[in-house]
Amino acid sequence: MPAEADTLRQRKNTTESPKKLVISEEGKALDKRLDEHETYEFGGPWGVTAIMTGFPLLMYYLWICLWFYDGKLVYPTSVQDFKPFLLRMWNHVREDASPNAYAWKVYSGNVVFQLFLAQVMPGFQQEGLPVPSLGYKTLMYNCNAMFSLWATMITAGVLHYTSIFRLTEIIDNYGHLMSVAIIWGFAVSFGTYFWAVATGNQLRMSGSFIYDVFMGACLNPRIGNIDLKMWAEVRIPWVIVFFLSVSGGCKQYEELGYVTPNMAFMILATWLYINACAKGEECIPQTWDMYHEKWGFMVIFWNLAGVPFSYVYSVVYMASHDSSIYRFSTPTYVFLFSTLLTAYYIWDTSMSQKSRFKMQTQGITTFRKTFPQLPGGVVKNPTFIQTAHGNRLLTSGWWAYSRKPNYVADWTMSLTWGAVIGSATIIPYFYSVFFITVLIHRCSRDFERCAIKYGKDWERYCSIVKYKFIPGIYS
Repeated sequence: MPAEADTLRQRKNTTESPKKLVISEEGKALDKRLDEHETYEFGGPWGVTAIMTGFPLLMYYLWICLWFYDGKLVYPTSVQDFKPFLLRMWNHVREDASPNAYAWKVYSGNVVFQLFLAQVMPGFQQEGLPVPSLGYKTLMYNCNAMFSLWATMITAGVLHYTSIFRLTEIIDNYGHLMSVAIIWGFAVSFGTYFWAVATGNQLRMSGSFIYDVFMGACLNPRIGNIDLKMWAEVRIPWVIVFFLSVSGGCKQYEELGYVTPNMAFMILATWLYINACAKGEECIPQTWDMYHEKWGFMVIFWNLAGVPFSYVYSVVYMASHDSSIYRFSTPTYVFLFSTLLTAYYIWDTSMSQKSRFKMQTQGITTFRKTFPQLPGGVVKNPTFIQTAHGNRLLTSGWWAYSRKPNYVADWTMSLTWGAVIGSATIIPYFYSVFFITVLIHRCSRDFERCAIKYGKDWERYCSIVKYKFIPGIYS
């Protein structure tokens, strides 16, 4: 730890409850400023229009290249071929990605089932962080994703083995399901915007219709005791990602009589991710996403369509190609699995450290125990900077070495999701390339807001935790 850390506050072991965080008047004034629209992001209205138009088209294009063109990036061979090329692309979408009845039944059925489980399953009651726009009121979250996940897996297993719904069908209908997901993403985004405006729940509006649809109009939309933003972040994208991988494994088993190590890797990787989201769901209310980020197209579309249908291109490729193309040596598999598990450990424990430190600032000292609880998930006697705003900045555990250790580990996992097919095609690496772009942009947003919110305290924090990402490499 640098010498500057000697002056940091440190929480001592004590039988007394920690002193709860109190936001100063100066902090409240800064929070009010941050809850007002000041500048456009993502290139403003024109930029977000391009994103809303271009990303769905890119999803179709990459899927077509994977499924029909051996993973090669196809393009017009001449100016004269431009129109025929577009017609070929359209024919693939029309024939193999139409939003047919099967896709509507499966995708919409999952949405309804996940809503039902979120409503009826028992859960852990977790208090969120004080929300400035609600007068620093805290919201309660019913964290029942763990029970919902196991109920979903058991239900899927029963349906598969009774042949009522064969899991192999999911990957075979990837294009159709993707189209329905895209429609859902747009419909929920626009529907939520109009609902927020109609009920007077809009916040931080810019005055540009399309920009406000993209960024969102409301903060914490709910149906009953279900927080839709947290529900959509966990229950839809990662359930689909996991079952796409399982579907690919089932397809291989039916065709080959075994599941390749590569496909097993993706099943493990996606299960680790969804299980982490479920077992640590009580940590999510402590995140920036919950108490500040609005629920708009940027978040809604990404959760309902972007994540599930652009993160597992390696599964799509493996499900449609001979396994000899991406077979590795045993040492390579050992390295790949070891990298995944190491990155997962850092990601899991760093997220836990930060969230549980925030819980401690609220006076919460007893934490939920769900499987698996990894060692190092709670920092004992953490050091921190007490800001004039009132918040505390953690400088212990993984957070002593990097301002975003969770991002480093998360991106490393994303890289392995592409590396699992080697150099057979570059398309599965889209996830890691896109993800690092998102993370860098998000960091710039976060750090800019923190500089405004904490002022000189942020400068002091940056002098102690010098590196933004990888220690010793990026400061």
